[in-house]
Amino acid sequence: MPELMIKEQTLIYLDYHATTPTDPRVAEKVLASMTSQFGNASSTDHVFGDKAAAAVSQAAQHLAQLVGASPKEIIFTSGATESINLAIQGTIAASHDSLPRIAISPVEHQAVLDTCKALEKRRRAEIIYLRVDSQGRLDLNHLEQTCRDGVSLLCVMAANNEIGNIYPIEKIGRIAQNHNIPFLCDGSQAVGKIPINVAEWGITYLAVSGHKFYAPQGVGALVVKRGYTLEPILFGGGHQKGLRSGTLNLPGIVGLGEACRWRQLEMVQDESAIAAKRDRLQAQLAEKIPELIINGDINSRLAGNLHISIPGIPNSAIIARVRGKLAISRGSACSSGVEAPSHVLRAMNLPEDVIEGALRIGIGKFTTEAEIDQAADILASTVKDISRLLAEN
Repeated sequence: MPELMIKEQTLIYLDYHATTPTDPRVAEKVLASMTSQFGNASSTDHVFGDKAAAAVSQAAQHLAQLVGASPKEIIFTSGATESINLAIQGTIAASHDSLPRIAISPVEHQAVLDTCKALEKRRRAEIIYLRVDSQGRLDLNHLEQTCRDGVSLLCVMAANNEIGNIYPIEKIGRIAQNHNIPFLCDGSQAVGKIPINVAEWGITYLAVSGHKFYAPQGVGALVVKRGYTLEPILFGGGHQKGLRSGTLNLPGIVGLGEACRWRQLEMVQDESAIAAKRDRLQAQLAEKIPELIINGDINSRLAGNLHISIPGIPNSAIIARVRGKLAISRGSACSSGVEAPSHVLRAMNLPEDVIEGALRIGIGKFTTEAEIDQAADILASTVKDISRLLAEN
C-alpha cells in the first residue's frame, strides 16, 4: 500500500511581540558557548573561566553601545520580569520613605503592575496611576504634577507590548530628573527596535529582554545608572556586584550581546522594511474588512505592531479558526491562559465590542511579503465566515 502523503499547512508567524526567532548568526555563537567555548565566568583559576569572563564583558559592551550606557552599569538577568522586580523591589527596599510612592502607567506590562500591587498589598508602597487617553497616550501634564507632588519611583515603558505605542521617554526622563526621581523604563519591546539612550535621557533603570530582538529566551539585563543603590532580591555568591547572585548564563549572555551587535548594525534598515510590511497588511485588511479599527497611537508606534479590532466579531472565534494557519494573539503572552479583557484596552476606556474584538499582530525581520498577503487573505476570509454564521443565527 503506497504511503499517504499529506502536504503540511505552512504556519505563518505574526506574534513577534511575544517572542522572536533567534537570529541564526546569534544561534551559532550560542552553540559555540555551549560546546567548544564554554566556561564559568566566575572561575578565575584557569583559561576556560577567563575566556567566559571575557565573553560576558564583550556582551556587556555590545548592549551598552546599543542603549547608550556604560558596560559597568549592566546586570545580566533571566529576562525583563526579573529585571523589573529587581528595580522596583530593590528601590523600595533601599528607600528611606516611610511609605514609598510609586507612579506607574496603567498600561504597563504585568511584571510592573503585579510587582507594584504585591508591594501595595503588603503595605510597603502606595501606587499612583498615571493617566492615558483613548489611544493609550500618556498625559504628560498629569505625570509632571504627580512627580511634583513627590514619588519614590516612576515607571513608564518605552513601548507598549500590546498596542505598540512608543512613549516620549526622553521628555519623561527629563521630568523625572527635574524632580530628582528614579525612573524605571521597561525597554522590553523597544530595545533593538528604536533608539534608546540611558545616559542622555535620564533613565535610571532600563529593563531589557533578549528574546524580543532575536536573542534566545531566558536572558535579559537591567541597566543600573551609576550612583543609584538597589537592594538585591537574590542572594548566594555575590555575583555581579552583589546585585544578582547566581552562575551567569554564558550562552544566553553571549547570544544577547551578539543580538545587540547586529541590531546596532541593522536596526534602522530592518525597522523601515518591517514598517512597510505592516502598512501593507494594514491597507489590505482595511480594504477587505471595512469595519476594521486600528487601536493605539498610529503616529507613534513600533514598526512591527498592528493592533486591530473588529467590533461584533469575538477575537476568540477568530483565533480558534486561524490557529493552525496563522500565529497571532489576543494580547500579552504573559497573560496567556488567563481569559480576561486586556488591562491596556480597559485603561483606554474603549467600548466593550472593540475590546472583545481586539487582536495583536506582530511583524518581524523574517516576515515575508508573501506571508503578509496570505495573512490578509486568511483573516479576511475568516471574518467573512464568522459574520455569515452570526447572521444566520
